[in-house]
Amino acid sequence: LLYFTGPIPTIPTTAKPHKHLSATHRITITPPYKKQSAVDIIIMGVTKEIISAGNGTTFPQKGDKLTMHYHGTLASDGTKFDASRDRGKAFQFTIGIGQVIRGWDDGVAQMSLGEKAMLKITSDFGYGPRGAGGVIPPNADLNFEVELLGINGTSA
Repeated sequence: LLYFTGPIPTIPTTAKPHKHLSATHRITITPPYKKQSAVDIIIMGVTKEIISAGNGTTFPQKGDKLTMHYHGTLASDGTKFDASRDRGKAFQFTIGIGQVIRGWDDGVAQMSLGEKAMLKITSDFGYGPRGAGGVIPPNADLNFEVELLGINGTSA
């Protein structure tokens, strides 16, 4: 979560998202916790930090079959809960149809072929209050180091 304290930032009304960025992120504005003029802005969803750039031209589209490696950890303490390399096999899924958590559908769609990135996913874009498989607790924020290896059989 990102917190800003101070006056509410001005967001230009003419700003348009980049064609490869998701417009599904929410900004929740809550009243201050103490009597002050500050407002806390909490950004929920998924953020992507590039570790190594991809080709910059080939991006996944809804319905594409992707091949990826990933390493998932709990944001709270760094505990690893899953990693595709541990199984010696890349993970495959179809993007944009709900086969994976929303943070993956939204975050991976911003990646180009060959890119390696860190996806920081808040619980509402992860597994939410249900958690998963006894290894991801309810309402857990998650970090995934992901690498986009292939799109529809085309490798990086």
